[in-house]
Amino acid sequence: MIQKKKRVFGFKSITIVAFASILAGVFLTARLDLVNQSGAQNFWKDAASGSLSIPGAPANFVELAKGLSPTVVNISTTQVMKERPAVPFPEFKGPFDEFFGDDFNKFFNEPNKEMKKQSLGSGFVINKEGYILTNYHVIENATEIIVTLSEKKSEYKAKVIGQDQKLDIALIKIEGVGELPTAILGDSEALQVGEWVLAIGNPFGLGGTVTSGIVSQKGRIIGAGPYDNFIQTDASINPGNSGGPLFNMRGEVVGINTAIVAGGQGIGFATPINMVKDILSQLKDKGRITRGWIGVSIQELTPELARSFGLKESKGVLITSVTPGDPAEQAGLKAGDIIISFDGRSIDELSDLPRTVAATPPGKTVEVRVLRDTRDKTLSLKVSTKIDEELVEAKQGSDKEPPVDKRLGISVGPLTPELAKKLGLAGAEGVYVSSIRPGSPAAEEGLRRGDVIREIDRKPVRSIKDYAKALTDADKKEVVLLLIVRGTNNIYVVLKIRE
Repeated sequence: MIQKKKRVFGFKSITIVAFASILAGVFLTARLDLVNQSGAQNFWKDAASGSLSIPGAPANFVELAKGLSPTVVNISTTQVMKERPAVPFPEFKGPFDEFFGDDFNKFFNEPNKEMKKQSLGSGFVINKEGYILTNYHVIENATEIIVTLSEKKSEYKAKVIGQDQKLDIALIKIEGVGELPTAILGDSEALQVGEWVLAIGNPFGLGGTVTSGIVSQKGRIIGAGPYDNFIQTDASINPGNSGGPLFNMRGEVVGINTAIVAGGQGIGFATPINMVKDILSQLKDKGRITRGWIGVSIQELTPELARSFGLKESKGVLITSVTPGDPAEQAGLKAGDIIISFDGRSIDELSDLPRTVAATPPGKTVEVRVLRDTRDKTLSLKVSTKIDEELVEAKQGSDKEPPVDKRLGISVGPLTPELAKKLGLAGAEGVYVSSIRPGSPAAEEGLRRGDVIREIDRKPVRSIKDYAKALTDADKKEVVLLLIVRGTNNIYVVLKIRE
């Protein structure tokens, strides 16, 4: 048997290792300095401007946690909600009347009580001037948003700069803080399954919580919205982590922690940061997102369907219908076409097309490759905007959309014949709701963007002028009665008028 001689490290070797470790620590600490920014940088800091470099899993996460935690904030919100009594007592008469009289019944029969609901979440700073990214559902309908900085332990009121419900993203801002340490936005496309990641957030109100794990899978579809493309991770994510960052081992944000599986363990989901970077400028400049739209209905191309169309592979998506007048029809697309490429990007699965089209700037002309009767065909298509975005932009002559009415919390626009047709309300008259302020009477009563107002206080509304006059007539009232059209339904809604 051959014996292997043990290698013994001498004092010289240990000294060299120790010295190298010190140098590595100094190097790592320097790379963790996320505060300094040059004046020529973009709104957010890209990975190339300063990333950590740690191959594989580090011996521990101390330096990462120390350098990244100051970029993460805790978010608490207050929402005013209306709640109907849990135990109604219509015309109740009983022994309590003798002691409490009518006040007892009034308390329980009050139709709508305002109740304050508080919730917690997380976020992270992406710009030294106080811009913070979080989830839309963290600040949805909030009447007050409070941001707590991890280092200073100080609280600041935040305002919403932009929000996108479909991607569940919100951009908020705090003022008067000075320069803040900012997180670096990485490349989620380069993220690999099995790669180590770090989550920092505010689970259950326990601020500054750091957890680690790996990327379990990419491209997960969980039914959260039309653009599902989640990173799955086993880094511990809990309620309160929403809106917080998911970091890779270079200290770059690769995702925004967004969802969990109820009752599951080690199954959390983060929105890829590349999808967020695509819309950040719009959120900052416009406060909302304008997405591409081509006007087709699609379905998955199963192996059985592929064979029936004479194809060997089931790659691509099948067009089931084309909306008249929309870009797809104008470009010559037809039901039965199979889209295999859009603007140079391969379309392999059902979820690929909506995400690709949505990320394409409206007005851009792109090439669409389709298979029609097994033959490859390329069409030129000019991308338009989605209907709900057209609602916001619509204007008609001098009859312009007024600003948000503070009393009701809505702004309206003229219902043009073209818009009425797209809403399935051809020939209808009225004004449409183009925006709703969170926490307003309109929001509390469930009005939606795209609702068409036909009457106010039983008087017909055919134009913006009719709408403005009806509200002027209602100035001295406490409530206003609206008749709205939503789809094929007519609905009466009573809104309180706030001064």
